Amino acid sequence: MKILIFGSRGLVGTSLVKNLPLLVKDSDVLSSSRGDTDLFSFIETKKTIETLRPDVIINAAAKVGGIHANNTQRLDFILDNLKININILESLIPFNDIKVINLGSSCIYPLGAANPIAEGSLLTGKLEPTNSPYAMAKLTAIEIGDALTKQHGHKITNLMPTNLYGPNDNFSDKSSHVIPGLIYRMHHAKIQNQKDFEVWGTGKPLREFMHVDDLSSAIGFILQNDLFSEQILNIGSNEEISIADLVLQIKEVIKFGGEISFNSDMPDGNPRKLLDSSKFHSYGWKPKIKLSQGLDDVYDWFVKNKS
Repeated sequence: MKILIFGSRGLVGTSLVKNLPLLVKDSDVLSSSRGDTDLFSFIETKKTIETLRPDVIINAAAKVGGIHANNTQRLDFILDNLKININILESLIPFNDIKVINLGSSCIYPLGAANPIAEGSLLTGKLEPTNSPYAMAKLTAIEIGDALTKQHGHKITNLMPTNLYGPNDNFSDKSSHVIPGLIYRMHHAKIQNQKDFEVWGTGKPLREFMHVDDLSSAIGFILQNDLFSEQILNIGSNEEISIADLVLQIKEVIKFGGEISFNSDMPDGNPRKLLDSSKFHSYGWKPKIKLSQGLDDVYDWFVKNKS
């Protein structure tokens, strides 16, 4: 099985490159990044697909970020992600023998969706406003994929993972997702002997997190069992934690000795976002990495590679 991974240097892509050869028997994993293919160019994207002719394409390429980045770079998030998804999917029109795993996000679901959020909640309400441009780009990719399937016979599965974390994430002050952002800022607060650490929002929202290697395991399971009959599959850990409790866990991992405060003037985002992953779990897959273990591993990686 020849597997082409677009976005091979990001959080998900690096995990797939590392794990898929071990998870999928007789696989040939091909890595693609912006160094060899400009996914903003239809011509370059199509040329890569025509040249390599993979059996499966995994689209892990995206412009991603946390609440602050999504809310302040709104045009960038919708345009960049639309270009990436349109170029990949349009290039595939002549190749309905190439199967596709398209990586989406739990933010595609409506703000008011009942928790746990099932796949059927798609397009049933308004999106969470801080990241609606990103969500709209991901929803458009699902719709294009559905059109490809119905008009040209493609096999496309859209995976909606819960909040991911792991090595090779974007660890920064303002553009990161919650876990790498907290690790980055609290680590530096510890080094600088700061007495206080401020967290954006109230700390009350509940979130579900999953280590990126568990997502790779899930993708390997899909490939091994040829599970391309489902258009959309949620993939989550089925465990949720408040942001406040998450901060305390990270504080313990980092061994930060200062006080924690919450800035309620900053946005919380969705108050609760727990995915219903029962459909995928019914096939026999389950996540293995607990949050406590994952945080230890990720902080160890961060100290060795990014601090």
